[in-house]
Amino acid sequence: MHLFTRSLFTALALASPLAHAALPAACKPGQAIHDSGYVKIGGIEQWISIDGADCAKPALLLVHGGPGNPLSVYENGPYASWTRDYVVVHWDQRASGLTWSRNAPDEDTPLRLERMRDDGIELSRHLLERLGKRKLVLLGSSWGSILGGHMATKSPELYCAWMPVAQVVNNTETMRVSRDAILARARAAGDGATVEKIEALGTPPWTNPRNFGILRRAIRKYEAMVSDPAPAAWLEWKAARGTPKARADYEAAEDYSYIQFIGMKGDGIASLVDMERQAASFKLPVYMVHGEQDLLGTKEIAQRYFDRISAPRKQLAIVPRAGHDPNLPLVDAQARMLASQLGGRCE
Repeated sequence: MHLFTRSLFTALALASPLAHAALPAACKPGQAIHDSGYVKIGGIEQWISIDGADCAKPALLLVHGGPGNPLSVYENGPYASWTRDYVVVHWDQRASGLTWSRNAPDEDTPLRLERMRDDGIELSRHLLERLGKRKLVLLGSSWGSILGGHMATKSPELYCAWMPVAQVVNNTETMRVSRDAILARARAAGDGATVEKIEALGTPPWTNPRNFGILRRAIRKYEAMVSDPAPAAWLEWKAARGTPKARADYEAAEDYSYIQFIGMKGDGIASLVDMERQAASFKLPVYMVHGEQDLLGTKEIAQRYFDRISAPRKQLAIVPRAGHDPNLPLVDAQARMLASQLGGRCE
């Protein structure tokens, strides 16, 4: 789950040129593109937005975290400035953001990683045709590092590079190591209240869905002491997306996605994730970026996973003054690595 939670979203029900008109001609070099709307993906209408100053630039698909925390709600989010060098695509995943607004599932409808992986692959093919590209840059953070990793391993031919950020590798070990790290810092700080709360959770695996939320709040507290805050401009919501219904839709989607990820008895999507076993062999370059102060997915676990990855080319950047959530050091490190490795090329 990312910093960008409990924010305002809209229930816009716009007729979309992407979904309801004939497919536009691929954008041409030198042309800018600013397009958004619903696209039929995986049997439902899913919201995407495409922004770039020049269609000749590489196209980059962002796989957001959460699940349930799309970045498309923000007017000037972490990747807003990237539209100078990339054609940036935001995707509100199944049961997130504006996709939820159009297709809210029943409470008993499960959210499945395999279905979302296939959504992402279908969307990628749509984007290649829409943008006249052969391949995309794929970037995913937190939950997106899981989903994007599965997309990249199943259909590597669609992507020229895979960039996992704030990598989440598994569930039980990640929670155990994270819990131990927080306890150590809280004890060193004489923070008895936090020690008491975290000790009361017991040792993972957990069966209480509230436990992860309690740990996550402590993680943010201690990461904030050793990392740079996100710029305030990143957290400014788009003005048109602040209605009461928008707020209710966003929060309903986030709550649903959280329970689907954690599970009511620790049996959600997270319990099935094991990236070392499921997604460690790639047929494309892998460029991982990870915060040195990440207390959710610690750098030690990320490093071990990275060491086990096989790929034609791979590189890891551990970023000082960065935790799990996006901040300037973390996003700048991503930009530098892509610029140095891709050189602006991704056909």
